[in-house]
Amino acid sequence: MIEPLSLLTALLLGLFGSSHCLVMCGGIAAAIGTRSQQQPLLTALAFNSGRITSYAFAGLLVSLLGLWLQQLNDVLMLALRTLAAILLVLMGLYVARWASWLTRIEQVGQYLWQRLQPATRPLMTQYSISSRFRLGLLWGWLPCGLVYSTLSWVAANGDPLKGALTMFCFGLGTLPALFASGLAATSLSRLLSHSLSRIIAGLLLIGYGVWTAAAIWL
Repeated sequence: MIEPLSLLTALLLGLFGSSHCLVMCGGIAAAIGTRSQQQPLLTALAFNSGRITSYAFAGLLVSLLGLWLQQLNDVLMLALRTLAAILLVLMGLYVARWASWLTRIEQVGQYLWQRLQPATRPLMTQYSISSRFRLGLLWGWLPCGLVYSTLSWVAANGDPLKGALTMFCFGLGTLPALFASGLAATSLSRLLSHSLSRIIAGLLLIGYGVWTAAAIWL
């Protein structure tokens, strides 16, 4: 059964973590929007659709892993849920710019990204809808602490369908910031990257991480 609260939480995680997304992907999103003068809206939509598709697929994969761990040992799932809570707190600290420990976790995905990055280079100079979608598919695997934090939470649920839908909702949450960046909507970008917005987002992430830990151990 899909829990609406979990899907809503994933949507909010993506939305409130958008300041981080602007740093990681804002440049490429803006470049796509400005270089595609004839179809800026469609190319931005294609790129972000590809990116969100990769998030959903990653959610499916880690949920299958979580399900497997759950079948092996309940203690492993308890450890995974605890890790998810810790990563959410670290993400909150990073988004609020109070600590950058989470950036070290992003190094975990560097091995995969080094293999995928060469495939993005020819797509950077292609402006068709399909090429932008493929670029988004690849860009969805860019090492990102925010994505990893959410994936750890998704894996702890151990439900493949729910995992895919949760990461899809998370991707939708990141869409406004990156879509605005791709269309040079500076007002929204400034709002999401404002210091007060970052602090509020960070506190919400920390609060959700603490709540997750409390639900496990109390």
